[in-house]
Amino acid sequence: MDSFNEIWETIREILRSKVTEVAYNVWLSPLEFVDFQNDVITLSISDFKRKIIQDKFSSLIEEACEAAFGFPVTVQYEVPNEAKNEDARVFPAGTAADKKTTVSLSEDYNYTFDNFIIGPSNRFAHAAALNVANNPGKAYNPLFIYGHSGLGKTHLLSAIMNEVKEKRPDEVILYTSGEHFTNELIHYIQKHNTAAFHDKYRGCDVLLVDDIQFIANKETTQEEFFHTFEALKNAGKQIVLTSDRPPREMVTLEERLRTRFEGGLIADIQPPTLETRMAIVKKKADELSVDLSDEVVSFIAENIKKNIRQLEGTVKKIKAYQEVEGSRPNVAIAKKAISDIVNDNPPTPVTVENIINEVARTFDVSAADIRSDKRNANISQARQIAIYIVHEVTPLSLKAIGAEFGNKHYSTVIYALNEINAKLDVNMQLKAMVDDIIKNVNE
Repeated sequence: MDSFNEIWETIREILRSKVTEVAYNVWLSPLEFVDFQNDVITLSISDFKRKIIQDKFSSLIEEACEAAFGFPVTVQYEVPNEAKNEDARVFPAGTAADKKTTVSLSEDYNYTFDNFIIGPSNRFAHAAALNVANNPGKAYNPLFIYGHSGLGKTHLLSAIMNEVKEKRPDEVILYTSGEHFTNELIHYIQKHNTAAFHDKYRGCDVLLVDDIQFIANKETTQEEFFHTFEALKNAGKQIVLTSDRPPREMVTLEERLRTRFEGGLIADIQPPTLETRMAIVKKKADELSVDLSDEVVSFIAENIKKNIRQLEGTVKKIKAYQEVEGSRPNVAIAKKAISDIVNDNPPTPVTVENIINEVARTFDVSAADIRSDKRNANISQARQIAIYIVHEVTPLSLKAIGAEFGNKHYSTVIYALNEINAKLDVNMQLKAMVDDIIKNVNE
């Protein structure tokens, strides 16, 4: 089963390389590997997300599985048994043996400070995280770590969690993400039981939140997180946050939250140097008992430059090839493993559907509403912004753009473009939001 789990990690990396970071985090990251038998891979996902995934991502997932296994497989989905724990569909609990720690994510939590490879690009963030783990609530509060995906932010969060668990077993640790915090809040609101939500989050000793940028532009979530932050900070409890950008660039985040995030210590993580990448590859190979020559290590490190997860995923894929083919890893096998993870083909052209979905997510409306004739203020603005972005990043004519939005006349498209251009000249927050959407759909 370990080999299948490693292949699943490779599949996850392939999926991550094929979609935007937002799409991956929201829809594909929550997928969990369950079983693989008779060329059928079983994945677990909530019933709500299953329907979207089967509609939008099923072909992509099948292609990724075929690339990882080397032959076509059938993908089936199962919904977790929600009867066992009503809240499990929103925030699956941590290990039953450790009630002091609640983990709301599906990740590999064997990350520690001992297996974190230190280099010039992450030395400061590592030192800050270690200090916080040894002196929670006293060293740096909050600690805010930012950097692009795959550089080790989650590793440091998990290392803090494991270090505190070992040295302070009586402390209550809560490890979650911005997305899970939001979903959990919605769940408790629907159950008319926000008091239980408050008790959970404001009663912990250490709060670790991955991808806090997810709460930006979500008014109710930001309000709740502000009060959670204040309660913990005033009680001397430790808060650690990670994000893909520094607080000053989170333009849709409330000012009061931004200033509080900036009130502690901010540490960034940059892409690792060649030497650090080689050390990471060797470390992962040792962990997996894979004998890699210096030539293979160098090849991997020279070709994967910005993502530690991809470095580790390549080693896992090489191990899978070794087990299946029984041959000693060489550069040819490494090249094959890299080709499955890193996409060297030109990027897929941005589609109107991608743009509309990204705008819908940002403005908390549905894609169908954006394409409709509804005139609600928030929907109208989202529609105009979607039209503007389609005009900016696709070669479609005004007439073709109008056709994408319910066969609207090209004069309506011109009006939308003029409206948004005028707003962008005076509203820097809106401009930053539009720039962020364009960046996401182009990734």
